[in-house]
Amino acid sequence: MLAVTVDVEDWYHIPSVTGSPFSRYVSVDDFFSKWKGRYDFLSDSTKRVLDLFDDLGVRATFFVVADVVNYYPGLLEKIVNRGHEIACHGLHHICFLDPRTKKPLVSRDEFESQVTEGKKKLAEVAGQEIIGFRAPNAYIAGWMLDCLEKAGYKYDSSVSLNSLSNKLDSKPKRVETAPYYPKRGSLEVGDEKRILEIPWPFWNVMGLRFPTAGGPFLRFFGAKCIMAGLKQCLERGHTVFYFHPIDICTEKFPGNFSLHRPFYWFVKGICIERRIRYILSHIGTEFGTCRNIWERIQQEKKN
Repeated sequence: MLAVTVDVEDWYHIPSVTGSPFSRYVSVDDFFSKWKGRYDFLSDSTKRVLDLFDDLGVRATFFVVADVVNYYPGLLEKIVNRGHEIACHGLHHICFLDPRTKKPLVSRDEFESQVTEGKKKLAEVAGQEIIGFRAPNAYIAGWMLDCLEKAGYKYDSSVSLNSLSNKLDSKPKRVETAPYYPKRGSLEVGDEKRILEIPWPFWNVMGLRFPTAGGPFLRFFGAKCIMAGLKQCLERGHTVFYFHPIDICTEKFPGNFSLHRPFYWFVKGICIERRIRYILSHIGTEFGTCRNIWERIQQEKKN
């Protein structure tokens, strides 16, 4: 099964603007206290995503940053009304690990408090139980999974093993791309936790692992490369595909916030929407949500 997933965040949630040690603004609250221009490039793009999914008959998991509820009234309800799963992408879109050292930027208690509050906030608006989590910017550690399990989450989808970047606090040796249960305090396979990890896919080419989950790599690599990686991973088991609504935004984002990554948003808009449509129309597999994968694996364990 291929879980189609969408990370619901806006342009100012990227690390160069908010949420990281090197951000222009300390936090989203700091951003909104100082920013006087238009901020919403998310609502229209999300509507187009919902229309695309309706057209293709796809039901997806939307990983929503909980503070989106504060600034985009009615957006979460529109996603729910179209029949999609809501999962948590953090109370705020902040890095919980230092991008350079992978050391914790928050305590375990603070992390647990944030993911518990985010879960509750989304559930109250969505009217559905929130069982899934994806770490903002995909920085994840074993201790974070322990906290997520304690907070009542059933699955996480953050682990990305690839040859181009590392966002983990360790290098688990036995992890591939199929869903698994980790050891306690670790990202390694161990079947000790009750929280399921649904890793991101990669395309193995002569020992090099090219990240093919989607997101920025969908913009950089193109549809056929992403689809090749997805198909390879589907041979191992369930996997995920993801993108952001703002990936298909046709308007230029404000400000000059990506000077250290000047080409980050160079490719987006209609061409990315076409790539998403191409992948979902041609990959030829069963679609579902992350919740569907979790339910499928629970049933397989019983059998």
